Order: sequence, then C-alpha cells, then structure tokens
Amino acid sequence: MSQTHFFYLSEDIVLNILFKLQDDPRHWACLACVCTRFSSLVSTVCYKLKCSQSIPSVVSDLLSSSCGRGSNLAPPTQWWTSLHKLSVCCPGLLHAGVLLENSDFGLEREIGPDRDYPMDHRPLPSSSSVPETPAPPSSNISWSLFDDLYFDTVYDSSETELSHSASTTASTAAGDEPERPGVCEGGELPGFKRRKQSCERVGSHLAKGIWNLSREQGNKLLASRFRGDCLYICDWPGCVHTEEKRNYMLFRGVFKNFKGSRVWRTIKDGSRSRIPLECAFCSCRETYDLHSAFCLRRVFGYHDDGEPVVRAYVCENGHVSGAWTDRPLYA
Repeated sequence: MSQTHFFYLSEDIVLNILFKLQDDPRHWACLACVCTRFSSLVSTVCYKLKCSQSIPSVVSDLLSSSCGRGSNLAPPTQWWTSLHKLSVCCPGLLHAGVLLENSDFGLEREIGPDRDYPMDHRPLPSSSSVPETPAPPSSNISWSLFDDLYFDTVYDSSETELSHSASTTASTAAGDEPERPGVCEGGELPGFKRRKQSCERVGSHLAKGIWNLSREQGNKLLASRFRGDCLYICDWPGCVHTEEKRNYMLFRGVFKNFKGSRVWRTIKDGSRSRIPLECAFCSCRETYDLHSAFCLRRVFGYHDDGEPVVRAYVCENGHVSGAWTDRPLYA
C-alpha cells in the first residue's frame, strides 16, 4: 500500500479508530483487507480484546486448559481469530453439513444394510435413465473470516436475487442452460452427494441472535457418557435457515482441550474416518461426524425421511458446526 497519512499514525491512534468500529465485526473484516498493518492489528489486538470482553468466562476457561498442562505460551494469533469468528459467525448450511445427501443417514445402523435381501427388479422410472452429470472438480480456495464477513457486507441478498434472476432469464433467452443456483465455494464434496440446492447463503456469514457461547447448551447436545467433556455452543436457537422441508437451526461451538476429551478418544479408538467437509472457523479441510461416532444423544432420533434431528461435525481443533431440525426435547 502506498504511504498515506495513516502510515504515519501511531498504533495507539489506529487502534483507537478501530475500536470505534467494533459494534459491527464486518467493519474490522473490511479494514483487515486494506493492508498488512491493519490485518495484524485486528488479528493480534482487536480480536483478543473483543473476545475477552464479550465472552470472558469462555476465554478464561479455554485458556486454563493450556495453563493446566504447564504451557506458558500465549495462544497463537489464529486462535483468537478463530474464537472471534466462532462467536459471531454462523457456519452456514454448507459447513453445518445440511447440504450433504443423507436420505439413508443412520438408518443402516438402526435396521442393518439391505444387501442381504432380494433386490427389487421392477423397471425404474424413465427419469433414472438420464445419465448422471459428473461432479465438477473440487476447488482449493480457502475462505477466511475476512472473506465471509466482507462479502456479507458488500452483497445485499435482494440485489443478489435480482441479478441472478436477470442473468438466468438472459441465458435462457440465448438458448443456454441456466446456471445451477445455491452452490458456491468448495464445489461438490468428493464421495458425498448434495441435497437440493439452497436458495439461501450456504457459506459462513454474520450470525443472527445473541453472540454468546454456553457450556450448558453443549452438555445438552452430547451423550451422557461425555458429560465430563466441556463443549461450548451458541445459545438456542442459533441462526435459523428456512428450507423447503423444514427449518434448520444452525449452531457453532468449541471443545475445551479437545485432544484430551473423551469424544476425541472415542473418535480415535473407533478409527472414525474424516469426511471432506471443511471447518468454518479454521484451516482444517476435513471434519469428523459426531452423529455417526455415537457422541450425540440418541434420544433425538431421525425424521421419517431418514434425516437426523441433530447433526454435528468437529475438526481436529475442536471447532463444532451443526444443525437442529426440531426443537430439542429438553427445551
């Protein structure tokens, strides 16, 4: 960046300006894209102070786990960036796993696979004869906190819908096949099928409701044998997304000392495979399915179409993304 008047300002003055913009996290995200100096101040100072003020008990508890292990090292910059994003950002339908095809999710565990039973050889509907379109290659683009919050600022949903409608009409008039809506960053997930395309934003965005994390809410999510683990998640109902079949109440959270938790030992001892679903809050490209690892309360069960009432995914850094589809029984 060329040297301007801001270049000669002291850090105290710049920070004073930045903290006057703290009410909307998107302001910091925009400024962090201006230059490396702003980015460094936002990441190392602003996020740390903001988290310590907004969720002091959570920060104190999470930091105590590292102190308890005898570590005197300060958390890395990325730790504060991830925690701040987790406190204010909804993971979106994509990172919460809602867009994964799961019509048979969990039913095979409950009633067993059907491969031992006679196959039904009735003719398939004519629509099944249409050849499947190969999935496009997966993108290597990694989205950051700045991307999510910045684009949440510059794009208005109504403008996006109008522009998409206009472009679809134009392409149809020209004889071209209209572009499939809904899928954005990341492309198709290898080995997984997408659900019906969503008309809402599928990536991370500024969360609605109260920006808070609660251990009590996390305890209600985990199975009883994991009550000794500490999981902080946002307050009910999180960020509500309305889809064709039902509403999805998206939540996000973080484990305290995840690598020392019983959930992590269960995942590792069970040799659970990671799935290619990126974490919304850090650079992890794969996550673990807590539902298939039997870490969630079984009482929630499934809907008639096989979709679980609750789903959750955790990365190796302990960040959790998921969704409720019905109001929990405890509420």
